[in-house]
Amino acid sequence: MCGINGIFHLQPKQTLDETLLVAMRDSLAHRGPDDKGLYVDENLGLGHRRLSVLDVSSAGHQPFVSADGRYALVYNGEIYNFKDFYPELIAKGYTLKTHSDTEVLFYLFELYGTQMLNRLQGMFAFAIWDKALRKLTMVRDRMGVKPLYYTFHKDTFYFASEQKALFTAGIPLQISQAGLEEYIFNRFVAGENTLFKHIKKIVPGHVMTLDQEGNCTIEKWWDLKGEIEKHPTITNPIAWYTEIFDESMRLRMVSDVPVGVFLSAGLDSSSILATLHQQKQQDIQAFTIGFKESEHNEATIARRLATQFDYPFHTKTLEDGQLFEKLVAATYFQDEPLMHLSEPHLLALAEMAQSKVKVVLSGEGADELMGGYVRYKALKNPSLLKAIGVIGQTGVFSHNPRLDKLVRYAELSELDDLIMYNGSNMYPNDLLKHYGISGTPENDYRHAILKEAQELYPNNPKRQALYFDQHTYLCSLLDRNDRCTMGASIECREPFLDERLVIGLGTLPNAMLFKGKKGKYIQKKAMGARLPKEVLDYKKNGLSVPWGDYLTHSPAFIEELQAFTKSRIFDLPYFQHINAAKLVEGIQKGDHRMVPYVMPLFMLHIWLKTYVEPFSSSLEII
Repeated sequence: MCGINGIFHLQPKQTLDETLLVAMRDSLAHRGPDDKGLYVDENLGLGHRRLSVLDVSSAGHQPFVSADGRYALVYNGEIYNFKDFYPELIAKGYTLKTHSDTEVLFYLFELYGTQMLNRLQGMFAFAIWDKALRKLTMVRDRMGVKPLYYTFHKDTFYFASEQKALFTAGIPLQISQAGLEEYIFNRFVAGENTLFKHIKKIVPGHVMTLDQEGNCTIEKWWDLKGEIEKHPTITNPIAWYTEIFDESMRLRMVSDVPVGVFLSAGLDSSSILATLHQQKQQDIQAFTIGFKESEHNEATIARRLATQFDYPFHTKTLEDGQLFEKLVAATYFQDEPLMHLSEPHLLALAEMAQSKVKVVLSGEGADELMGGYVRYKALKNPSLLKAIGVIGQTGVFSHNPRLDKLVRYAELSELDDLIMYNGSNMYPNDLLKHYGISGTPENDYRHAILKEAQELYPNNPKRQALYFDQHTYLCSLLDRNDRCTMGASIECREPFLDERLVIGLGTLPNAMLFKGKKGKYIQKKAMGARLPKEVLDYKKNGLSVPWGDYLTHSPAFIEELQAFTKSRIFDLPYFQHINAAKLVEGIQKGDHRMVPYVMPLFMLHIWLKTYVEPFSSSLEII
């Protein structure tokens, strides 16, 4: 919906530089091209860029300031059930002057403070300034759909929706050694830390307060483990799932602007489109990314589904120079090196959608909630994995990249590691062999989440992996979705992340999730009557991208691949043992098993050239 930022000098006599506040705000212009605003109270300043979705009139302008001047709010997100609070607020004497959820959120905070958070259904990151108490309160939604970053620098607190706004304010761009290690081993940095030294993110489901004296508290306001433990037994899971998913869809259609769907041939996005049709929603647009390679292309089935439901269908294919251009653009919007390797395609999809709609629905979260990844199957019988690892050492699986990955995964000896690295593409032995890197990241946050998962699902590795992913891998996917869609100035909503679904699914037995060949049993049973058989039986693709082919056949990538072998990243002590030329040679000879080892480094190389250098003349790792 928006971009927010702020500066809070902890020395009260320090004058706020409004020019700097504006520069931070306007670095987020892509998140809110429709309006912009500022609020300054002596040593505190708030900035806002608005993407108008609810009440597109000027009445929705932010920062939103109370009539008595005590409170000021900047807010990014949507409260889908905001109209449910109208009677209560009117009974309390409030006169609603807009049709926006911002006003409702503001009044609820005035009445109840953060005690009202559990009543909100939506995605949000917001900051509220209390002028009387000289206190700043910042909140992030349950699952982390909307981002919020912060740092302390020279007795000043800075926050923003994206890290680039912090660097625009003059915060030094310094890479964290621990963050770099986690990026290499795990693909992304989980928890409160980031790839950058001193820059942190508010963890999903947490609230942070900071007062003029510098007293800072961070507290959890929503705890998934506790919610699952106290949830009543679901007696009819299929009926329950259908009812809650349908209600989640209705809520996420609250909009004063056109809505579309990111559609693939997969079960998740198809379920969204089918449910919109079931609910007789009109004027829905469907958008799909296409591939010239038939094994990656889902556009044909997606088109048939959209046509069946009589919704307009749009598709686009990225190739060669255009793909490279979108890769560079996506790197800028992501702030960190690309990790899922689908970001350029998602950005192009969002840009295509932006000409037709302002809001899109996405199927993100379904796999992590209902066991949709094939990698979970490996945890069904850990002892069998050990046997696979032994057989694999003979080289019998080496010519099949998928089986080769399974063999490398099976070499992990500890069950904890099998869960911790279940979503990784490389494992400690791989990094020692190909990078010369020994040791593993500290991963304190990941270990804490794994402990929670083990307490909640003892002796159940597959469920532990789901819970682990919901707090780690899914957060990185949501970051990707947010940056790529907001980079194109549209808003993305995820119906599967309704908190009632997240909690309730966490209480169900394994059979409701993992039964059958492809997982997501409950979803297939609930959606079976709405979807054609070809979608229900479709082999999951997951926006897979043939990067090995691009690197060796696309002129833009061939040229960059040669520059990569001489990249500055190999000057870093952490990468000093890597033979980049040997890795590249493997790919050029057609060995696609080398792709997982090249791509994290290649994306780091692109990020250094196109993102880091404009902000920093030196590359520091601390």
